[in-house]
Amino acid sequence: MHRFLRTLLATTAIVAAQYAAAAPADYGKAPEFTGIDKWLNAEPLTVAGLRGKVVLVDFWTYSCINCINTLPHVRQWYDKYRDKGLVVVGVHTPEFPFEKSTANVQAALKRFDIRYPVAQDNAYATWNAWRNQYWPALYLVDANGTVVYKHFGEGNYAETEAAIQKALAGRK
Repeated sequence: MHRFLRTLLATTAIVAAQYAAAAPADYGKAPEFTGIDKWLNAEPLTVAGLRGKVVLVDFWTYSCINCINTLPHVRQWYDKYRDKGLVVVGVHTPEFPFEKSTANVQAALKRFDIRYPVAQDNAYATWNAWRNQYWPALYLVDANGTVVYKHFGEGNYAETEAAIQKALAGRK
């Protein structure tokens, strides 16, 4: 019995390691931005129109402490890589009714020094198109329009930046 369990555990570990090593970081084509109430800091953008760029999509809301904690990193990546082909798009999807106010979102953009484009997704249309479930949520889209990296919540900042660098290096 012990031998069987050890074999099972070893096989499971080997299969998991092979899957992790072999599984491409490809989550499918990025959905379009849809049902956006208002674009802030930019004219309306489309995923199709951003083809050729690397796009970091950040689902957030301005009163979420976890979102607020990630913003300095997102701003830093925007500043560091925007001239190298990175586009950051914040998708502000409200958790509470008061977060639907454009004036409140604009005040948050000023307060947090957010200069990159922000889509106000009050009806959750883009949220649902991306099948998102979390605040904050980061999705990295390569130059071909494929989602190549996801991260939910805080943390993994070095890993996220490495994914951005890899996607930028892979641009043709």
